[in-house]
Amino acid sequence: MKKNIIVGQSGGPTAVINASLYGVVREGISQGDEIGKVYGMIHGIEGFMAGRVMELSALPSEELELLKLTPAAYLGSCRYKLPEDLSHICYQELFEKFRQMDIGYFFYIGGNDSMDTVSKLSRYAAARHIDVKVIGIPKTIDNDLIMTDHTPGYGSAAKYVAATVREIVLDSSGYQQKSVTIVELMGRHAGWITAASVLARKYKGDNPALIYLPETDFDMEQFAYDVEKALEKQPNVIICISEGISDSRGRFICEYAEEARVDTFGHKMLTGSGKVLENFVRDRFGVKVRSVELNVSQRCSGMIASKTDIEEAAMAGAWGVKKALEGVTGQMVTFFRKSDSPYEIEYGTVDVNQVCNQEKKFPAEWITGKGADIGEEFFAYVLPLIQGETDQKMENGLPVYAYRK
Repeated sequence: MKKNIIVGQSGGPTAVINASLYGVVREGISQGDEIGKVYGMIHGIEGFMAGRVMELSALPSEELELLKLTPAAYLGSCRYKLPEDLSHICYQELFEKFRQMDIGYFFYIGGNDSMDTVSKLSRYAAARHIDVKVIGIPKTIDNDLIMTDHTPGYGSAAKYVAATVREIVLDSSGYQQKSVTIVELMGRHAGWITAASVLARKYKGDNPALIYLPETDFDMEQFAYDVEKALEKQPNVIICISEGISDSRGRFICEYAEEARVDTFGHKMLTGSGKVLENFVRDRFGVKVRSVELNVSQRCSGMIASKTDIEEAAMAGAWGVKKALEGVTGQMVTFFRKSDSPYEIEYGTVDVNQVCNQEKKFPAEWITGKGADIGEEFFAYVLPLIQGETDQKMENGLPVYAYRK
């Protein structure tokens, strides 16, 4: 008897999370001898528990192809953590819904918290001998999932950051007066995204002159020294920082805002790390300074997505379906890099319990310049991930994306 698929998306979206969804749907449809319908959870496991579901296998072929190149979460996301206690009533209710819908395969596309959901559901099913295969499809621009070479979403975020920082460098170079531009990038605990800004350089000594990641302790006086030396070499200095940089005590630099400045009413101005450093540089050096926060554009820019990233994301979804049909459960799809040049990877799976609730940091040996620069080893790692451009469908000068109706 054919069983159906249910798939959901969770956590922060990426430029290619829908490519993974596409991979699940397309492979599910192609396996028509074993799989009936492919359903999507609207707003993840939380929406599913509220009965919000759509049939993805009924999407027109043209809409499905658009989905592959559409950024953000087509199904809608959630940040819902299932109870630690597997005897909680919600698990019984979830699997009763699976039974009613003839669900034999559950796929969840997401990062650490999503893999936690995969772990709990697979353990519940195993303990009660319920035949529902549960597979995690990796996703996160932060690139912080362990036991995989990289995660879908990171390559496109890295490409966007490198291109955008390069444009900021070009913009600042048009002025002769001394200036400092601080670019704040995503990354609360892992600096993979910020590290990609090093790709904006065109020659040794080019901007961004300084790059700071959360993996090293940030010291304000050392920062002042670094900025002073950078300004001696060039009038326009670009600095890239992760939002989560912190001092040796573990205090986020963004928390310094309450000490840095108050408004005209005496109210504390709580701002991001970039704004704190902007005020610090202005007060210390008296030069023109601005901070730029790239914000959500890092994860939702479809026009500059990496073709390699899209194709790998789609394959991750398809691979998950293939492995589930082989009987695999409680696993996350992984990438194993066989070679940098020529770039070659293999797909595999790993026990999701070894992955969830852990974090892959940027390698300490790749951080140079006393914590203010990125080493050359990173280039061999990241360059293959940003290759290729999308063949985006356009209409009236704008990209055409898939929208859930």
